[in-house]
Amino acid sequence: MNNNNSNNGKRKPSKRYVQGKGKIRGVPIKRGADNNKQGTEPSQAKLRPNGRGQRGNNNKQQEQRRTPVKIIPLGGLNEIGKNFTVIECSNDMFVIDCGLAFPDSEMLGVDIVIPDFSYVEKNIEKLRGVVITHGHEDHIGGLPYFLKKFPSTPVYGTRLTIGLIEGKLREHALLDSVKLNTVTPRQTIRMGCMAVEFIRVNHSIPDSVGMAIHTPAGVLIHTGDFKVDYTPIEGGIIDLPRFAELGNKGVLALMSDSTNSERPGYTASERKVGDNLEMLFAKAEGKRIIIATFASNIHRVQQIINNAVNTGRKVAVSGRSMVNVISVGIELGYLKVPDGVLIDIDMIGRYLPEQIVLVTTGSQGEPMSALSRMSMNEHRKVSITPKDFIIISANPIPGNEKLVTRVVNDLMKLGAEVVYEKMYEVHVSGHACQEEQKLMLSITKPKFFIPVHGEFKHLMKHQQTAMSVGIPEENIIIAGIGDVIETDGVDMNITGQVPAGRVLVDGLGVGDVGAIVLRDRKHLAEDGLIIAVATIDRTVGEILAGPDLVSRGFVYVRESEELMNEAKELLTETLQNCLDSNMHEWNAIKGRMKDNLSDFIFTKTKRSPMILPIIMEI
Repeated sequence: MNNNNSNNGKRKPSKRYVQGKGKIRGVPIKRGADNNKQGTEPSQAKLRPNGRGQRGNNNKQQEQRRTPVKIIPLGGLNEIGKNFTVIECSNDMFVIDCGLAFPDSEMLGVDIVIPDFSYVEKNIEKLRGVVITHGHEDHIGGLPYFLKKFPSTPVYGTRLTIGLIEGKLREHALLDSVKLNTVTPRQTIRMGCMAVEFIRVNHSIPDSVGMAIHTPAGVLIHTGDFKVDYTPIEGGIIDLPRFAELGNKGVLALMSDSTNSERPGYTASERKVGDNLEMLFAKAEGKRIIIATFASNIHRVQQIINNAVNTGRKVAVSGRSMVNVISVGIELGYLKVPDGVLIDIDMIGRYLPEQIVLVTTGSQGEPMSALSRMSMNEHRKVSITPKDFIIISANPIPGNEKLVTRVVNDLMKLGAEVVYEKMYEVHVSGHACQEEQKLMLSITKPKFFIPVHGEFKHLMKHQQTAMSVGIPEENIIIAGIGDVIETDGVDMNITGQVPAGRVLVDGLGVGDVGAIVLRDRKHLAEDGLIIAVATIDRTVGEILAGPDLVSRGFVYVRESEELMNEAKELLTETLQNCLDSNMHEWNAIKGRMKDNLSDFIFTKTKRSPMILPIIMEI
């Protein structure tokens, strides 16, 4: 069962119509026998460059309409996380990314949020595979739930991404039943009548890629999460030459990361963090260093290890996700750790404080994270003292500021010195700022532009950036999840809607928590519960026991005896009246009790607790 906020697929098609002006010829895909050969790409007809200089050509009679292609975002638009996009052409379709989002404060008791897969389920015979841009949770976190429904679906990703996916599937006992395929940048795979080419990008996790999607209608580019880092810690620089080459041949549409679209300038290189960490390690002389960062930021962990080696410190790790990612990174060669540097957290007591660096989760103040438990003195193996120097190497995600502030305050109360947010530059983003977004737009020269990955304000700001480099406003699509964006190489329209929304995961339950359950949880959390229990003998019309009242989260009964006694008298009178009038319908009796008690409680307290009448008959 999906959340009731999901659209039901019955909305009228959007009236927004986007008309192209460039001249494009078809892109028939021709492949040899080896669809996975590295460094190859689908052959295609010559494409007329359709940059700013070509947009004035409005002669549609000379343009050739090709087989339509649909772009259907089912997550990642007007929100952060839950990235999930369907590309469909004729009888073939594939999925780009399958992520999760974390619940907001209104989703009481919910663990994670995943996309609605119902559209894929209805068209499962078309599904050719899932391609993954990188290994962050908002791009791979929903895969175990997706593959439980569609276990025969092949998944494609780079080495580190597949390594992280393997760990998640192992936890869900799915690893032996799915097809995982490792790809490399500049490699192309076939997806029915389409083909996907992987292109290296820089991000805050190694092995990140964007994609060129070669379709009969033209080339679509999806950047994935990216930034331009000319001095990356690991791997190569973003493959700008390949993006530019595709731009010169002709790009039909660009889908580009909008996360940092409000930030001017360029995103700093990860190496800048390393320089500041070196300075902070020197400042922390004589103290134990504890660093909280995102578990997946292998580049950051590598720099922490490098500084620990240079200062003669041992490195311990706390937090399950951090342990898992570091283990995969070392196993696949993305983390280089000299022998003897990494120690088990149980061994930290054998060393002096100034000999230890502890890398931990909890940079966002998550209540159950390792750093949060340390701040409350609830961590079984680490106790915070004035001999601790703590670095929070991350900026708070919007909405987490209060959680982070609470953790910082609690750590300081225990005597620790804490470096956080902008005290020193100990964090850089993994997403492109405005100048890098302009660079991507300028070298790919797309006919149409679709901002992706961000809230509505991010998409709108990215639209302004695109217009500043010459993309006409009418060629920019601001879409929402469930919108069907369709193009035939000449025009691009939002032609309709498909079912989309969010599915809530609570424990082992997937989709069984919806709007009604959330409403009840919120009601209980805000106003509490009163249970009214009575035993009756309906044959003689007598109340044998009760009514008794049980209060949870409403008032403390021992301190509100007068109120509770009055409520019991009211319920006794109500129940007896029902029996005297020969009312036989249980639901009617319970409804009368509930209504009368609710009115009485609200009159006395101006509160509306949930009321649950229970009647037992003998």
